[in-house]
Amino acid sequence: MKPITVAALAALDAMVAAVVGLVGILAPLTLVWLALFGDVAVWDALWPTSVRVWQLGHLVPVHIDLASFARDLGIADTGATFWLSVAPLLFGMFTLLFAVRSGRRAVRAANPWIGLLAAILVMVGVSVAAQLSSANPVATVHTWQGIAFPPLIYLVGMLGGIIHDAWNEGDNGPIDDVHDYVDGWGPAWREIPALVLRGSAVVVVGLVGAAGVLFAVLVAASGDDIIALYEAAQADAIGASVITLAQLAFVPTLLVWMGSWIAGPGFAIGTGTAISPSGTSLGVVPGIPIFGMLPEGSSTWMLLFALVPIALGAFGGWIVRRSYAKDWAIEGAGAEPVGPRVVIAVGVAACAGAAWAILAEIANGSLGPGRLVDVGASPLAVGITVGLEALVGAAILMLAPLPKPVTEDDWASLTDDDERPLE
Repeated sequence: MKPITVAALAALDAMVAAVVGLVGILAPLTLVWLALFGDVAVWDALWPTSVRVWQLGHLVPVHIDLASFARDLGIADTGATFWLSVAPLLFGMFTLLFAVRSGRRAVRAANPWIGLLAAILVMVGVSVAAQLSSANPVATVHTWQGIAFPPLIYLVGMLGGIIHDAWNEGDNGPIDDVHDYVDGWGPAWREIPALVLRGSAVVVVGLVGAAGVLFAVLVAASGDDIIALYEAAQADAIGASVITLAQLAFVPTLLVWMGSWIAGPGFAIGTGTAISPSGTSLGVVPGIPIFGMLPEGSSTWMLLFALVPIALGAFGGWIVRRSYAKDWAIEGAGAEPVGPRVVIAVGVAACAGAAWAILAEIANGSLGPGRLVDVGASPLAVGITVGLEALVGAAILMLAPLPKPVTEDDWASLTDDDERPLE
């Protein structure tokens, strides 16, 4: 495919990702406004609000200043200004996944880096236009963050898609150079980077899945409390719908908190609070309905949840060990070396821990004034804990002897594609 065509398609992808995200916020806000007030003569409020929500979903902290409305709203002066930085990660996740898809398409078109440049330029243009057209005194952001963060998230996603596919299919560029260099390490070491990423992905994705199951169970078990909080809000059908939509945008954020709870360190809903399997200490929390599902007690049995990351580390180690044994049987000689397997186990743990530390970092922040400036999980504690738990599981499977020696004859039925499973 011609470079100009690849650039145009990548630019179109970036434009679609940005527009869909913004319109996905603006459309329901407009419908709510029409239902409540019956006119759309408030573009100067709807558009800035949509942009700020979109930016917040892309990790841009928003400063809220309600000082001029404090008396009418019955808000104390000390709570009229605050930073809002706990992100509704649904919007950022959509941009990230859309960017991954675009990056993979660019690799298949054989011009990934031209596509990457075009896409980022478009995202920067959209961010600049959104930032400059959304000035308002109530919700403000640092200009450089409002412009830089959405394109940065798109860049991370697109790079991930490009590297993933280019490693397997080639890019006639830097990824091929790195791949050739790693191939020079020999059969004992060359597959280590791919195996480490594969094993750590099993741990990270598996823990997200476990967090989703826990979240669903807690919501189902706490239905009465959630409904009571809806009733306490005294919201009509439109207000309840708005609250529900807002909570849905924060579901990925809540999943990160649930994953941190499963791992052990837990999370906080305000300064001086803690929610973890070893104990829960909660003061007054915001009357947000979804907070009705927060675990209120603790039990020694809850500590068994820490076995989930260990089991996921073992599962990732089992998958990686089979791939390593297969490759070694085909191109190696003698017994599998211990050194590379130790490196793989440590690498899986380090990457899984680092990934969860990053997730915890982007899912914490400020949710309001006062005690609510400290909400979320501790990145350092979560990262170290997940890493150590994954290391225990991965090491068991990576270092334990196989039931029987694996020989090349065991893989005689492999197809040509299977013979190099990681390339």
